[in-house]
Amino acid sequence: MKGYPDIRMRRLRQSRSIRRLFDAPLPGPEKFIWPLFVAEGSGKREAIDAMPGQYRLSPDTLCREVEASVKAGIGGVLLFGLTEEEKKDGSGTEACCSTGSVQQAVRVLKKEFPELTVMTDVCLCAYTSHGHCGPLTGSGDVDNDGALEQLARTALSHAEAGADCVAPSAMMDGQVQAIRSALDGEGFKDTLLMSYSTKFASSMYGPFRDAEQSAPGKGDRQGYQQSYRDKRQAVRESLLDENEGADILMVKPALMYLDIIKEIRERTELPLACYNVSGEYSMMIASAERGWGDLKAMVRESVAAMDRAGSDIIISYWAGRYNEIFTD
Repeated sequence: MKGYPDIRMRRLRQSRSIRRLFDAPLPGPEKFIWPLFVAEGSGKREAIDAMPGQYRLSPDTLCREVEASVKAGIGGVLLFGLTEEEKKDGSGTEACCSTGSVQQAVRVLKKEFPELTVMTDVCLCAYTSHGHCGPLTGSGDVDNDGALEQLARTALSHAEAGADCVAPSAMMDGQVQAIRSALDGEGFKDTLLMSYSTKFASSMYGPFRDAEQSAPGKGDRQGYQQSYRDKRQAVRESLLDENEGADILMVKPALMYLDIIKEIRERTELPLACYNVSGEYSMMIASAERGWGDLKAMVRESVAAMDRAGSDIIISYWAGRYNEIFTD
């Protein structure tokens, strides 16, 4: 193979117009899903200190918040619900209440923006008094099988409200099968199921747990979320969820797991999402605020990496700032 001086790679990089001929385009707004936090009540737009530019919103303020992004052609939203502390219990029963914050928000959004894809997170941690993703056994462990029925009821309540897609994130064994069976049994055969199929026990969730008020009271979630040091189990988790009936798979977080995204992309024909999580979002803002990097450039580079690794859908808080970050 010939090399320098016969081959000069810089010929292909010598001007912006030439570089643009060979660069892959950044994902358009239609590839982005915006995670949003929905609180009970009305008139709420509470800033989240750990996530600048993101808010806790009541259902009635949600439409105003997303209107510009909908007009920009955003791919969809992913709703996370909050409830009052006094409504939390050991099983998270409030999660499936038909008048809950998520269920109300789904109805409001589908009425105002009928073409918008509305997804809902299906978990119990924000609704349990102990902050774990299912009821606890006598020994304090999460009761996997006991959680499945409540997760299925919650997903069903979201579908009944009009959600296009439900997204179980509890990392309970069998949750996809339980939810798919419940949806099909009640006539919701067309409701999409996006599984948090490979969700790691990550240190990057801190700002989210502040926003969602869902940190576990005792212990941690390493007993059910995937260890970041075990690649084989990480891939197997997603393949099992495909077999259980998931329509879309997901890797969460994104930036530290590009190798896992690539590996799963090569093992499945299902659509693959990645979740660009709160810690990844907030650390770039913090870095830019200290003058350690250009925010727009850092976000663009990181999104290109997620896309290059094989993500079909990017779930990201940057979705709500698409025009600011991704347009020249």
